[in-house]
Amino acid sequence: MIDHTGVPVSDYLRSKAFYEQLLAPIGASLLMEVTPEQTGDGSWAGGFGRDGKPSFWIGNDVRGVAAHTHVAFVTDSRAKVDAFHAAGLAAGGRDNGTPGLRPHYHASYYGAFITDPDGHNVEAVCHSPD
Repeated sequence: MIDHTGVPVSDYLRSKAFYEQLLAPIGASLLMEVTPEQTGDGSWAGGFGRDGKPSFWIGNDVRGVAAHTHVAFVTDSRAKVDAFHAAGLAAGGRDNGTPGLRPHYHASYYGAFITDPDGHNVEAVCHSPD
C-alpha cells in the first residue's frame, strides 16, 4: 500500500549518520542521496532501504522540522529487533521502549522503540512467534 515515506530532520548529516547505524542491524542502508541542486530548494535528502529500493527517506526540510513522526520497520527476527535497539542507543538515540513483547497489539508482536535526534519515534518490529 505505501511505497515510501519520509521524515523531516533538522541536521541532515547528523541524522544520516544516526540512521545508517540504526538501520544496519535490520539490513537497510543508505541507497540514494539527492543533492540541494537536485531538490531545487537547498535541501538534502537520503533514501534508505533494502534490495536496491529506497523506502524510508530523511531530508533537511528548509521549512523546519514538523511534528514528530512514528515509523516502524519490520524485520524477520527478534534478535534483529534487539540489535536495532542497541544500535539506536549507540548512535545517540534515546530509549522509548525496550525490546519485548507487546501483547496488547497481538500475541507475537515483539518491538523496540528509539527516539531519534529530532524526536521521531522509530520502531523495529517482528511479528513471528519466536
